[in-house]
Amino acid sequence: MNKELINAFTETITAERGVSANTVAAYTRDLKDLGFFLDSKRRTFENATPKDLRAYMVFTAQKGMVEKTQARRLSALREFYKYLYTEKIRKDNPAEILDSPRLKRALPKYLSEDEINALFDAINQITPESKAVRMRALLEILYASGLRVSELITLPSNVANIKENFLIVRGKGSKDRMVPLTDAAEQALHDWIPEREKTLPKGRGSKWLFPSSGKTGHLTRESFFLELKELALKAGIPAERVSPHVIRHSFASHLIAHDADLRTVQQMLGHADIATTQIYTHILDDRLKSSVEKSHPMADPKFFQNLLKK
Repeated sequence: MNKELINAFTETITAERGVSANTVAAYTRDLKDLGFFLDSKRRTFENATPKDLRAYMVFTAQKGMVEKTQARRLSALREFYKYLYTEKIRKDNPAEILDSPRLKRALPKYLSEDEINALFDAINQITPESKAVRMRALLEILYASGLRVSELITLPSNVANIKENFLIVRGKGSKDRMVPLTDAAEQALHDWIPEREKTLPKGRGSKWLFPSSGKTGHLTRESFFLELKELALKAGIPAERVSPHVIRHSFASHLIAHDADLRTVQQMLGHADIATTQIYTHILDDRLKSSVEKSHPMADPKFFQNLLKK
């Protein structure tokens, strides 16, 4: 396996497209797995054929890999071989004609508004006080803006200087977008600032809004994930139902339920394509069904009885 090619590829997409560290790590794992498979067939990245790549995709399916992961692996293969072709390392692109697996449309998991309120109420049970203040700031900002967890934990400290109820967030592909803050989120943010200063070592600052003594210098997604699970248990919600992404889904679902249009939700979530945002139309479907059940005369079991009496 030519690991240098993988490294060159990931360095290029990081520099040119600003892909996230998580995407780089996933692509690296995927391409190494492909490399091991090709090694077993006495093939290389440079001489693999479309038949070899199809055999690899069949191999991943036979291992029981879910369709979503297969789709990501195929994406990694296509991007990698497109790079090899562009850099003239190969004269062709064998991944160009590979078919994508058909993905089942999964509805987003989200919490009810009552469950979200229960999470906020449970923050009062957190000790020490500084940890509770931080969790309130994290959760208020997340639910007010629908940020990705990676965007939330890497917010810079200067967002505390906001003069209006919105943040400028750098999302995927290093694209900036404006997201709103509720009054409650803005207050929670300002409450966190003095507590944040107490958590910093004396004489040392931090460029992060949610600093940490760890290697990254900021709160990690793993730590926030676990703290959110603990909060869920305090709120009487099964821990497996709560995650940062579920809160993001809840934000979008509740907006749609309260008549926000898809374009607005798309912009706030940072989706490049509105087709991605359309998964939330299930809320509209549910609301339409509920409206029909409540309003349509045929939904009233006494409708025919009353009709016959006339």
